[in-house]
Amino acid sequence: MTEKKLAIIATKGTLDWAYPPFILASTASALGYDTEIFFTFYGLQLLKKDLTLQVSPLGNPGMPMPMPVPVLLQALPGMQSMMTMMMKQKMKSKGVASVEELRELCVEAEVRLVACQMTVDLFEFDTKDFIDGIEYGGAATFFEFAGQSDICLYI
Repeated sequence: MTEKKLAIIATKGTLDWAYPPFILASTASALGYDTEIFFTFYGLQLLKKDLTLQVSPLGNPGMPMPMPVPVLLQALPGMQSMMTMMMKQKMKSKGVASVEELRELCVEAEVRLVACQMTVDLFEFDTKDFIDGIEYGGAATFFEFAGQSDICLYI
């Protein structure tokens, strides 16, 4: 029997969108899947050594709040930082691993982490800012793997 494959495209760079690719990839790897995450556009933020990810409550009506916060108030200065702090506290209180821990779990599980070279060039990122052990490639690199995958997810 051939090994199952999971391909994930990570395009978001906020704290709340950092969890799905790393949780799904580490779980798939633990279940025996050959797994790859292709990070493009804002998703490249998830590969930076220094993660300064925030939650953006604005335009995210599904975000559970301890009390209702009108959209207008969510646009006030400091609200994004406050919401980020609240989410981090909630995750910690529920025993959810940090993004850094989940990412390290993926590295240890040999999940292939591929940074989109075009996006690195487009935004003039310095590759020294990214974690060690990642690969760089374009869409063709992703399709080579995704074309043979059993599951392909866009996050």
